[in-house]
Amino acid sequence: MSAALSAPAALPCPAGGVDAFLGQPSPAVTAVLERTPGPILVLGAGGKIGLHLSIMLQRALAGLGRAGELTAVSRFRTLRDGEDFSRHGIATRAVDLCDPAALAALPDAATIFFLAGVKFGTSSAPELLQRINADLPRLVAERFHRSRIVAYSTGCVYPFVRPDSGGATEATPPAPVGEYAASCLAREVAFSEVSRERGTKVALLRLNYSVEFRYGLLVDLAQKVLRGEAVDLTTGHVNVIWQRDAVDHTIRALDVADSPAVPINITGPAILSVRALATRFGELLDRPVTFTGREADTAWLNNAAESHRRFGLPPTSVEEMQRWIAAWLRQGGETWGKPTAFEVRSGNF
Repeated sequence: MSAALSAPAALPCPAGGVDAFLGQPSPAVTAVLERTPGPILVLGAGGKIGLHLSIMLQRALAGLGRAGELTAVSRFRTLRDGEDFSRHGIATRAVDLCDPAALAALPDAATIFFLAGVKFGTSSAPELLQRINADLPRLVAERFHRSRIVAYSTGCVYPFVRPDSGGATEATPPAPVGEYAASCLAREVAFSEVSRERGTKVALLRLNYSVEFRYGLLVDLAQKVLRGEAVDLTTGHVNVIWQRDAVDHTIRALDVADSPAVPINITGPAILSVRALATRFGELLDRPVTFTGREADTAWLNNAAESHRRFGLPPTSVEEMQRWIAAWLRQGGETWGKPTAFEVRSGNF
């Protein structure tokens, strides 16, 4: 093994500062927000990406002298509580968005980021998928039809494609596989119909897969390698994007929002081999790697050339992501304990 391969990886920031690191705004984000009216609401902020989106927004707005314009809205019962936001100076409102009266009572806002959704544990709860992923988006779109809205979707609304295709583009007709993916397409339909009927400017972000130190597809692979578990190769190819870069592109998608609603793919530039990723983690973690299964001919793969044309390539390389995650795990850093289940091909979670 070469010295470059065996050299221990280092974290890019202090271990206690990873959230601030993942929420560092770029000059381009600040430029977008300079021409974006407030107030700004982040709806469904309590999940895996909401804190970093809120931190980036707050820091950029503070630099513009507009620190009081942002509010993060969530039940704050899943991954993050309100204190995580307060320590970064972010105002919060604890609200169940599915409560029509509570949704109606939210203040008007010129700009909305919509992050609410459910995925895991829903294979036996279709009513939950319908309520959160389909009905709630319509309620939100109607309530804030005068706002500019950036709403998260997923690359799972696309069909499986071959790795040599370059990935599904925004022109690829949706063909969701499984109930979860179908509910995500229903979310898009809800926002799209209100956008068309009301003239609401909407961007639909088809994201996959965002990763950081504590969660994501790369963390799943690294942990398997550390534990000596065989890596399943059935889903043999993937896309990833570093979470800071995903959040950066999320905010800059405000410039994409229009009526009718505009879908845009958000991910990294490469279609990556799971075998190669796992092998690299074996090198970084000094562990042998074993595999099971064989690569399927297709996978959920996105082509994000359009977002890269608009926003530039995500600056964080896959090598950096892997080295940082390996360093984090080597020093015993916490993880969220929420596997992505990227190997699942049924579309039901």
